[in-house]
Amino acid sequence: MSEQHTRAELFRSLHTPGSPLVLVNAWDAASARIVAAAGARAVATTSAGVAWSLGAPDGDILDRDAAVDLVGRITASVSLPVTADIESGYGATPAEVGVTTRAVLDAGAVGVNVEDARRAAGPPLRDVADQCARIRAVRGAADAAGLPLYVNARIDTFLSGVEDVDETVARAAAYLAAGADGIFVPGVVDPVVIGALVQAVPAPLNVLAGPGAPSVGELARLGVARVSLGSSVAEAAYAVARRAADEAFGAGTYGALANALDYGTLNALMR
Repeated sequence: MSEQHTRAELFRSLHTPGSPLVLVNAWDAASARIVAAAGARAVATTSAGVAWSLGAPDGDILDRDAAVDLVGRITASVSLPVTADIESGYGATPAEVGVTTRAVLDAGAVGVNVEDARRAAGPPLRDVADQCARIRAVRGAADAAGLPLYVNARIDTFLSGVEDVDETVARAAAYLAAGADGIFVPGVVDPVVIGALVQAVPAPLNVLAGPGAPSVGELARLGVARVSLGSSVAEAAYAVARRAADEAFGAGTYGALANALDYGTLNALMR
């Protein structure tokens, strides 16, 4: 069995309702190693953080090759399983989503997030049949490569303002039937709603956490299997850069740089 198979099996096993996998999302090799050194059991990318670090906005704008190259840099930098946020697949058609999936697998990832949000004009969410075709393409690409892949289907009902549990559950059922392994519903922080989703979705449930969300312990008690911090870690890191710049250009002082990771620590992490 290859190392990638072993990492893939480990990653799948970490999705346990009541004992959630906690993912502090990374966007480059350094952030991945920082997260790993802190005790992570796996590393997940944030598409927003990746795009920003490469000079592009989030939202299916980043070039596929650039995104895949970054995934490869992260998988090469850590020994942990890595799951990649591929937005809606970096492709207009299911076939192109399959190409992306194969490239991400070749880069060493053992999981992907694929979302049903639409970035173009029109309804905020993709038609269910269209999204199912894209998920089937993801699964088909992995099967054709003979590589295991954890497919986390992201449902953007709550982020898009369609705060309907029934619609979310219906989409989850369709995506699971199309080949998804887990369901990711970002934008939900109400414990009652999270509990209802846990009960209604017959697969590991992933939620997005941050300030204002229930703690990891509370989410565990609700039966959540995966907790992601998403782009908020990159946002917080860039906020430090903004505060440091504002302070240096304003008061001419450097207080925002207090409590930074020191040069030696970071340099040692990258050896």
